[in-house]
Order: sequence, then structure tokens, then C-alpha cells
Amino acid sequence: MTSWRRAASAVLSVSALAITLSTGPAAAKDDPFAFAVIGDVPYGDAQITDFPSVINQINADPDVKFVDHLGDIKNGSTVCSDAYFQQIKSDFDQFKDPLVYTVGDNEWTDCHRPNNGGYNPLERLAAIRQVFFPRPGRTLGRHSVHVASQADQGYPENVRYTRSDVAFAALHIVGSNNSLAPWTGNTAPTKEQAAEVAGRVDAVLQEIHKTFDAAKDDRNKAVVLLTQADMFDPTVTNPAFADYSAFKPIVEAIAKESATFRGPVYLFNGDSHVHNSDKPLDAGSKWLSFYGVTTAAPNLTRVTIDGSTDVDNWLKVTINARSKNVLSWTRVPFTS
Repeated sequence: MTSWRRAASAVLSVSALAITLSTGPAAAKDDPFAFAVIGDVPYGDAQITDFPSVINQINADPDVKFVDHLGDIKNGSTVCSDAYFQQIKSDFDQFKDPLVYTVGDNEWTDCHRPNNGGYNPLERLAAIRQVFFPRPGRTLGRHSVHVASQADQGYPENVRYTRSDVAFAALHIVGSNNSLAPWTGNTAPTKEQAAEVAGRVDAVLQEIHKTFDAAKDDRNKAVVLLTQADMFDPTVTNPAFADYSAFKPIVEAIAKESATFRGPVYLFNGDSHVHNSDKPLDAGSKWLSFYGVTTAAPNLTRVTIDGSTDVDNWLKVTINARSKNVLSWTRVPFTS
């Protein structure tokens, strides 16, 4: 069974705490260990049926100590029903290790679509938080553990923790221009829609800054950011800024904090569905001028995981704090 060690903080605010996962008896903070990353799954009936087998496969890997799901628990053209949310929550409960779930757009932002049930996305977001975050400040999974949460600000899905000298943050950033894409029947975001985005972006920025501040204070070897949205989608040949505008302050913050962090920074995302590894904020990248970023961050590596209907693997990430790169990863084929 895994247990998490809460790191000491200079203040008593829960939002300022860093949480450390340990495995069994006090493991050295730089001992190698692995975590699993999945996302944009299950999509459609076949994957829904097979999802418990995927969970069992990850559970059976003795190296894996916790799991991250990067959101989109359904495809973008199926109904966002309460029954479906409960079904996936029941599946999530079968992970033996702590599960950190980062919310995706398919389960709330896009639920205004007629084929999704024509819901009010804000109502669906409230339902997601109620179903998947019943105990704010704790992960999902059989061996639930404490994490630092923004629940007191209304964002229980934004969490931070540390493990093996690496700082982690799960951030609620979604596709559809971070939920600014107009809902069905509208040509522009509604007032309520824009207010939700503004509040959530502000919370994400706070979480980014706190994560890096803590990582610097604790001399962590690396920082890992986990999110659903692909803010640097390589599959789009001619991206329009209007479709990415809501990401600008987030990208600026990531670039600024990464550039002043002495170790590697890793951004794991789903959304674009095709495995990819690159350096989107390195000198010469088109994304610097696209977002108006003036400070390059060559130490930032972005990893997109496979997802959608053709996904046939999960990502196994190993942390070795003694290694210069700290993180390494491999795609593990599904056995089901």
C-alpha cells in the first residue's frame, strides 16, 4: 500500500502545503519509481467495456505508484449523463494506487452540443466536481492520499503534491479554447461562461506560481504539470490565435517560471490524441511569437499522450532524481 508524506511548510495554509507520496516504509526521496498517465479514454462502447481491463493492467505493474488521468473521460459526441459520470467514477475507484484526475472539456465544456444532451456546461462542471471530488484534498483510487487542493477557492480539481524530489501540479485547463468557444446558439461567450473562465484561469496561475515557488524552496529536481488541453497542438498547421487566446496568460506564466527554474520542467497533456514530445517554448519555436512570449524556456519538455478511439497504450513514466533528465517514459501496449 502506498502512503504520502506531507512536507513541512512555513505557513499553515492548506493551499501552501506540498504533499509527498512515499511507498511503504520511508523511501528515500530520490528513489526511482513510476507513475502511469492516461487520458482521452474511454471513448465509445468498446473502450468503455475494456476500461476495467486497462485499470487491472496498470494495477498489476509493481513499479507504478500512482496514476494520472488527463481528462476527457468520454468522446465529444456522446451524452454527458449523470449515469455515465457515476460509471466512470466506479471504474476510477478500482485503481489500487492514488489517482489524480484532471478534468477535460468533453465531460463539461462541450456538453452544450445537442448530441451531448444539450446541457448547460456550468451545470455539468458542478456535477463533475460533485461526483469525482467527493473528498476535496484527497485523491481517488483505493489508497486515497492527501494532496494540496484549491477546494477552498472552489477548484478541488487543482492539486499539488511532491514525490521523489519532483513537484507535481494538476491544472484544470481544457480544450475548446479553455471553454471560451461559444456554446450552441451563441456567437460569443456568455457572461457566465466568460466569468467562469476568468476565475479558473486566475486559480490556475496561482497554482503554477505556488508549484514553482515550492519547488525552488525545496530544491526539487524537476516540475511536472498535468493538464488536458494541448496548448501547442502540432496537428494544427495554421492555428488561429482566436482559438487559443484563453491560454495566453497560462503559457506566459509557464514560460516565465520554467525559465527561472534550474531543473527540467515537464508538461503532460492529452487533447490532440497523438503521442508527441517536443520543446514548444524553446528559442526559435513558433509558439513564442504566437503567444507573445518574450522569454524562452528550453528546459520545458511537453509530452502528449495517445488517446481517442485508436489508443492502444498507456504511458509509464519513471522518475530518477539522480538522472540529469529526471523523467523518462515508455508507451506500454494494452494487453486486453
